[in-house]
Amino acid sequence: MPQPASSTIRSSAVETDRRLTSVNDAHSTIPPGYSRRLYNDDLGPVKQKWGAYNICAFWMSDIHSVGGYVVAASLFSLGLAGWQVMLSLLVGILIVQCFANLLAKPSQQAAVPYPVICRLSFGVFGANIPALVRGCIALVWFGIQTFLASNALIIVLLRVFPSLAFLEHIHFLGLSAIGWIGFMALWCFQVLVFIKGMESVRSFIDWAGPLVYIAMLILAGWLVMEAGPHNLHFSLSDKILSPAMQGWEMIAATALVVGYFAGPTLSFGDFSRYCRNLKVIRRGNWWGLPINFLLFSTTTVVMVSATVPVFGRMITDPIQTVAQLNDTTVALMGALTFMLTTMGINIVANFVSPAFDFSNVAPRWISFRTGGFVTALGAILVMPWKLFNSPELIQYTVGVLGAVIGPIYGIILTDYYRVKHQQIHIDSLYSRDHRGQYWYRNGINPIAIQALVPAIIVALVMTLIPVDSMHDFAIFGGGITAALIYFLLNRCKR
Repeated sequence: MPQPASSTIRSSAVETDRRLTSVNDAHSTIPPGYSRRLYNDDLGPVKQKWGAYNICAFWMSDIHSVGGYVVAASLFSLGLAGWQVMLSLLVGILIVQCFANLLAKPSQQAAVPYPVICRLSFGVFGANIPALVRGCIALVWFGIQTFLASNALIIVLLRVFPSLAFLEHIHFLGLSAIGWIGFMALWCFQVLVFIKGMESVRSFIDWAGPLVYIAMLILAGWLVMEAGPHNLHFSLSDKILSPAMQGWEMIAATALVVGYFAGPTLSFGDFSRYCRNLKVIRRGNWWGLPINFLLFSTTTVVMVSATVPVFGRMITDPIQTVAQLNDTTVALMGALTFMLTTMGINIVANFVSPAFDFSNVAPRWISFRTGGFVTALGAILVMPWKLFNSPELIQYTVGVLGAVIGPIYGIILTDYYRVKHQQIHIDSLYSRDHRGQYWYRNGINPIAIQALVPAIIVALVMTLIPVDSMHDFAIFGGGITAALIYFLLNRCKR
């Protein structure tokens, strides 16, 4: 049975080892008092042995992507001076680092993933609401990112085997035959990395991030030599903005950076749970976020700037850039680089996270690996090539789901730091006992729902109203609204 509510348990190596050794088979033996509807090996506490480099490599995989490249490049085309863009990038990524440190602590403390931590705030069954929201968003983006990476693979295939060009004219379900070959090849590779477990994922991101830097620097060096160093500059726009507009664009750019990393940051607990202590997390976040992001952004703008003199126009999509290259060797290296970068963010942000989320819905029947297969199959069924060809559909579908992220941030952080005072009763996370700390009312915390709904409405209004850049601030508006309502309702309850 769960321990008395007054006894608060903090995660430790001894406690984690005790729990791990008590479970020999998730389907036959579980710790006393735990419910099969709430527990399996994958959702339970784990051994913590990751260091700072593993966390730095995690952020490398998140940042080194086609999406990260386009975001960084687009900021330099807003009409701001180079130093203004770099300042906006720095402020934005420091805010992300702050949130990453805050969200890392509860998962590291209890050694459990994000959906289990959600049980503190939403209740043992209510946690399925934020878990499924995140899982659905990640599933859609897993398909889209796999499709984007497959475009890079197609470039490689056509350069090496030009006779395959006829496959571009054969279509099935809206995708060409060679498109299916590229998509399914990368789909299978990512599934193979995933099914070997988190150690396989850790190994992949440990070497993928640094390898991408080597390739990007070589590619950037080649573009600079082709363009001529004197033709490079940090301002990629001819716009002339007033001081007031410059200030607003800097604020909007900062918000865009925070919003772009909102999903991976919310998922950070799925990885911080494996870390030895908070010190290595903070060190890994420092090197992986501000230092790594600014270096990546600088490399990106050098490459984008070089496309103007080399190709006669600015190209912000790296896959289009490598497709234009006449040098086959450099083009192949560039295509393989961006294919690898996209798979990196896909595995850590859009594969691992929904696997935990779907497992959390029915732990007895859905393991981490099964949840991953649900994600992989769902990524095919949503036909991401059709979504990607309809930007409005992507914007509204993911925008509406993403509007929930800010309120979830607000509720989780307020509950853990202001209401629960950083205390976690681990046994209650897996108990259906009505006396458990996280049972609330039928396994759902009504206060969390009362805070979530109006905050989502606020975020949706900010996302959908036709006001320039307003959607970039939806995560802040929704998060602050949810945090205030949740805090005030808990104070009134006392």
